[in-house]
Amino acid sequence: MASDGVEIAGGTWHPPKSNAAIAATLLADGARLSIRLDGDGSIAYRDELQSVKISDRIGSIPRRIMLHNDSTFETHDNDAIDGLLKAHRSDRTGWISELEQFRPRLIGFVVLVFLLATLIYRYALPALVEVAVLVTPPAVPGWLSQGTLASLDQTMLSASKLPLAEQQKIRAGFDEIAGFSTRGKAGYNLNFRDGGFIGPNAFALPDGSLVITDALVEMAKGDMEMILGVLAHEIGHVEKNHSLRQMYRAAGLAGLIMLIAGDVGSGGEEVLTDGAALLSLSYSRGAESEADRISVELMSKAGHDPAAIGRFFKLLEERLGDKGGTSMLSTHPGTPERRKQIDEWAKEVGGQ
Repeated sequence: MASDGVEIAGGTWHPPKSNAAIAATLLADGARLSIRLDGDGSIAYRDELQSVKISDRIGSIPRRIMLHNDSTFETHDNDAIDGLLKAHRSDRTGWISELEQFRPRLIGFVVLVFLLATLIYRYALPALVEVAVLVTPPAVPGWLSQGTLASLDQTMLSASKLPLAEQQKIRAGFDEIAGFSTRGKAGYNLNFRDGGFIGPNAFALPDGSLVITDALVEMAKGDMEMILGVLAHEIGHVEKNHSLRQMYRAAGLAGLIMLIAGDVGSGGEEVLTDGAALLSLSYSRGAESEADRISVELMSKAGHDPAAIGRFFKLLEERLGDKGGTSMLSTHPGTPERRKQIDEWAKEVGGQ
């Protein structure tokens, strides 16, 4: 028995195509392995170390040595197996085990992942969004818009309760304003919805579909100019492709989260989808400023009050306590600075 090598580890041997578990000892003579049965001391099988498959070390999970004859030797003595592998320069402890044993590495790995995700979000994602906007086929904005509106209708929006006569009056004014836009009247479709907890708001989708909430109309208290100013602002977002950019950015962010988190399940995917739809309604300060300017210009061309949208922001400040901070659902933060800029643009176009 001495010629069969030195004892490495005790464990159990599972014969080929059998559920039996027999007490045994792993022996090694150089790179040659032998399985010795504890009961009668006989050698059950011999194999070469370089030919067998050894499972990676993961915590205290038993190691499995899979031999050529389809039998398996299993042992809890992970240190002994690691020593055997290292002695023959065949370290297969596994990267999971390495991370478990060296926690600073794990911390470093997590930091590296988040750093990489931040760089992708800050630099790569915006660049990819711009490329996507340039190569987007005409039919895609329609598909994206339909999906987003359907998602919002299922989760946050409901049918409008505004009287039909009031809807028709607003639609007529909107069509007049849209007629002076680059797309023209035919390029836009106005939708009325009860926004629920979203409150007084309006938003635009890439294909020219606009949504205005009942709460915004009610807050205006008959100020049709203010309502049209807000809708002209939304036309500005569509004209400058802000809506399409935000939709791509939201989709990219959801994809980045799933890339890091892995399989988030159907419930997680639904949350990300709804969150992406909501995120696509908010814009950067630069985009909001561009849309404000277009609102002023379109209102002036149509013979309406070019500074009307400024009253909307003033109402937000007074009635909703919006003094400059942007709440999670407020896609149009009303700030004194924006109102001042709108007044200056209105004077430039001769409105005031």
